[in-house]
Amino acid sequence: MVTPFTSSGALDLAGAERLASVLVEQGNDGLVLSGSTGEASTLTDDERVELWRAVVGAVDVPVVAGATSNDTAHSVELVRRAEGAGVSGILAVTPYYSRPSQAGIDAHFRAVARATSLPVVLYDIPVRTGRKISHTTLLRLAEQVPNIVALKDASGEPAGTARLLAEAPDGFSCYSGDDALTLPLLAVGAVGLIGVATHWCAPESGEMIERFLAGDVAGARELNAALLDSFAFETGDDAPNPLPTKAVLRVLGLPAGQCRLPLGDAPDGLEEAAAAVLRRLDAWRRCRGDAPWNRA
Repeated sequence: MVTPFTSSGALDLAGAERLASVLVEQGNDGLVLSGSTGEASTLTDDERVELWRAVVGAVDVPVVAGATSNDTAHSVELVRRAEGAGVSGILAVTPYYSRPSQAGIDAHFRAVARATSLPVVLYDIPVRTGRKISHTTLLRLAEQVPNIVALKDASGEPAGTARLLAEAPDGFSCYSGDDALTLPLLAVGAVGLIGVATHWCAPESGEMIERFLAGDVAGARELNAALLDSFAFETGDDAPNPLPTKAVLRVLGLPAGQCRLPLGDAPDGLEEAAAAVLRRLDAWRRCRGDAPWNRA
C-alpha cells in the first residue's frame, strides 16, 4: 500500500485508514505497509509505527509491516516495534546499498527472525537492493528458521523460483512481487501476489489467481492480458513506482498526495495517463459485464 501524505508532505493517518479500508473492500485480503511502494525509506521510525497502528485498527485483514532497513541493528529494533504495534507479519528486504555477502545476508535475516515471534516474509528484489538472495541462502533459511515462512519474489527469474519451490520444505510459500510475472510464478508454485496495480485492479488480480489455482488457465490468461496495460503503467524511468499509483488514486479521489523527495511530485501528464489507463480498464469491464470502479 502507498503511504498517503497531506498537501504539506506530512503523514496522512486518516487518509491511510480510509485507503486501507477501500483496498480491503475492493478485494485485497491483506495489506503490506511501508514497503518500497509505501516510500519506507522516507518515513521516520515513529511515522512507521503510527502508520502500522492506524491501519491495523482500521481493517480486519492481516497487515504485514515492511520493518527492515540495510542496518541489521536498526531492523531488529523496527521489527520489535512492529510486533508491538499489532501487525500480523514482517516483510524483510535484503540489505541494500552495502551489497553484503551471502553470509551477511543470512545472518541479517536470522537476526530479524529472532527478534520476533511473527511470521517473516523475505523480500528478494535485486534491482533495488543490488544483491540477490542466492538459492542456497533462501533454501537454508526456509529449512532452518521456523518463522521464515515465505518469499516475496521480485527477482525476475521464474526458473530459479521453480527450483526453490521444488526443494523448499512444506509450508514455505512464494508470493509474486512483480505484477507482470504473477501468472508465470503461479505456474511454478506461487500462491498469490503482493501487488502494486492491485490498488486499482484487485478484483481482476484476485480472480486471475483463483482461476489459475482452480485449473482455468485460459480464464487466467484472459485476465492477465486485460491487466497488462496497468502493469506497464505502474512504474517507469520517468515516473518510478509509486508515482503512477498515487496518480491513479488521485484520479479516483482516494487519499494519496504526492511522493516525498527524492521521488517528488508527479511529472506533467501523469494524472492524464492514469485516467486513460482507468478508462481502458473500465471499458474492458463493461464489455465483460462488470461494473466499473465506484468512484463516488
